Amino acid sequence: MTNYVSKAFSQARESVMNALGALVAEGIFPAEPVPAFNTEIPADSKNGDVSTNAAMVCARPFRSAPRKIAEAIVSRIDLSGTYFERCEIAGPGFINFFYARSWYKDVVEAVLTEGDSYGSTETGRGKRALVEFVSANPTGPMHIGNARGGAIGDCLSAVLEKAGYDTEREFYVNDAGNQIEKFGKSLSLRYMQLCSPEGQKVIAKGLSLEDTCREIYGEDGNRPEFPMPEDVYLGMDIIAHAKDFFDEYGAVLSGQEESERRKTLVEYALPKNIEGLHRDLAKYRIEYDTWFRESSLHNSGAVGEVIEKLKNSGYTYEKDGALWFRSTDFGDEKDRVLVRDNGIPTYFVPDIAYHYNKLAVRKFDKAIDIFGADHHGYIARLKAAMTALGVDEKKLDIVIMQMVRLVRNGETYKLSKRSGKAITLNTLLDEIPIDAARFFFNLREPNSQFDFDLDLAISESSQNPVFYVQYAHARICSLVKKLAGEGVEPEEFCDAYAGALNENAELQIIKLMASLPNVIDSAARNYDPSEVTKFVLELASQYHSYYTAFRIMGEEKNVLQGRLSLSLAVRQVIKNILTMFKITCPESMASDSQYKKEH
Repeated sequence: MTNYVSKAFSQARESVMNALGALVAEGIFPAEPVPAFNTEIPADSKNGDVSTNAAMVCARPFRSAPRKIAEAIVSRIDLSGTYFERCEIAGPGFINFFYARSWYKDVVEAVLTEGDSYGSTETGRGKRALVEFVSANPTGPMHIGNARGGAIGDCLSAVLEKAGYDTEREFYVNDAGNQIEKFGKSLSLRYMQLCSPEGQKVIAKGLSLEDTCREIYGEDGNRPEFPMPEDVYLGMDIIAHAKDFFDEYGAVLSGQEESERRKTLVEYALPKNIEGLHRDLAKYRIEYDTWFRESSLHNSGAVGEVIEKLKNSGYTYEKDGALWFRSTDFGDEKDRVLVRDNGIPTYFVPDIAYHYNKLAVRKFDKAIDIFGADHHGYIARLKAAMTALGVDEKKLDIVIMQMVRLVRNGETYKLSKRSGKAITLNTLLDEIPIDAARFFFNLREPNSQFDFDLDLAISESSQNPVFYVQYAHARICSLVKKLAGEGVEPEEFCDAYAGALNENAELQIIKLMASLPNVIDSAARNYDPSEVTKFVLELASQYHSYYTAFRIMGEEKNVLQGRLSLSLAVRQVIKNILTMFKITCPESMASDSQYKKEH
């Protein structure tokens, strides 16, 4: 898997170094070390395909003007055997290189030959990465934030895989601690309301769940006859679980101790919620390698062990009967409580044990978490704990994800009109295509806020980004079918066909396709799948413009086959990216005439 951009960069650097070596040997320049210099793609293609500032950084050690150094380098440079046909000097001393035809041919050939593997790199070869994302509270349904986190986490995992990492996806199930206590309390209150005389009268009417809730609990779920404290969940899902249990078992729990009743109801409802998480995420095309339960850390003794390890590290102290972690020693804004004065660990301790398990026990080279913006302050203390435990905190990376505003007709949109609460993942996926959800949530970098336009997501027009990209794929499929109908089949890409690709639009498309391995590596390095999404949008845009401006069918053979090979390469790259992000690649969509009208 050759990266033709990187290969060209290496050749440019080597050519410059060889020229400098010759100049030093001739005594034209002093035998001084050559400072590090940049090799990059110029912003304006008129300035070449690869540019270097080598002459400029050599000005001081060589005690000469950059332009003069550049002229000397160019006079000695040998481009034979490279992907460049010439080089020129620009501005104060930049040296700009221009690709030869062989480079363009080899790029197209590589895409067609490597097929589904094109764009893959070996940057992460031999390294294991664990991406933990969504990890929604199992006490209720997933919301819109989880929808964005799911798309980002799953697509980031795919990018890391494409970059050569041995990548695993993980869901952390918070099935212990305060939220489960709150879950049990909520279920018990709703269940006992159903068991009350007032509840029994309503149930006897045989109404639907929603109508039963309205009669028993009122429009807001909190009638004066059945007051609900602040520290409970008020969602419809809690009521549904309580009613399902009542319908199945009746009032058998009404006479039990509160703690036993809560335990029984949690054991009944929690597996159903977790099953729902599995089902909704699978609908979203997300499959996890591991569903890691918080309870396993408590049951295995890992929570207690990490407390002892922190004590032994010397970074804890006791105050007011509680055990504290001296996280300020590592730059945190304040020290953190590990164990309360009642002997119960805070929620921070299982999180420490969990991340210690990732990095020290399972020995992942990278542990990557997708966190909501409200967890930003959590990063410093978690990294501090890893350092105190002797784990390299640089192995833990946190991706902060901002929330999304759903928009319809230009206004903020919420489906749950009675409660006013944000819509669930499942409801969103009933509203819009899954392809659109996965693509739209990766249109911006994770730490940016953006509006999710529901109307745009379901539209079949060039304004819809995912439709726009999918249509480029379908358009090429249609081209191939039309040519086949006329007896024209794609032939092996050869020098004659490559030589017919002379239009600037064709060369720009090839240069863009050549950059995919670098885009993959950059997206993996920055934990930002949107870099790949933007790339494929740009490729689709360039191809649509090209297809509109230049004929393929009816051209003489070399031109036809050259442009057909280019089109097939574009189709392959689009397919690789959409498939990587688990987005469908349709072979037929709206007609060309319809598209042109919309475009």
